[in-house]
Amino acid sequence: MSPAYGRCYDPTGALHGIPTYPWRLAPDGYATRRQLRAAGLRPGGQPVAAQLMRRSARRPGGVSIAHLYRLDLARPVRRMTSRKWGALALAMLARRTCPQCRTDAGYVIPRSLGMCVTCAYPDQTPAAV
Repeated sequence: MSPAYGRCYDPTGALHGIPTYPWRLAPDGYATRRQLRAAGLRPGGQPVAAQLMRRSARRPGGVSIAHLYRLDLARPVRRMTSRKWGALALAMLARRTCPQCRTDAGYVIPRSLGMCVTCAYPDQTPAAV
């Protein structure tokens, strides 16, 4: 067993506090948030049951962690109501509306510019033919 594998393999939770497994080697019955969402489920308020760990040069501390949740305690995803769909549509409209010219740009306004590209660069806009 490699030293990296040994630091990541702690099924009893004695070293890290919760059961820890190497990346891609979690036992059946556990899933990450993304895997739950793909299956139409959500954690449903349950605590983190285990974690996956791997070495990573990009993350602080040199390790990358993914939390695992129990599948048998997961609940179905709540359905979107018509009011939530409406609120989401209004929020997206606000992100597409230019504060300078007050028109719908058709794309999300870049935060770096704070306005649509046409208002940000008026002299570089091609003339209408």
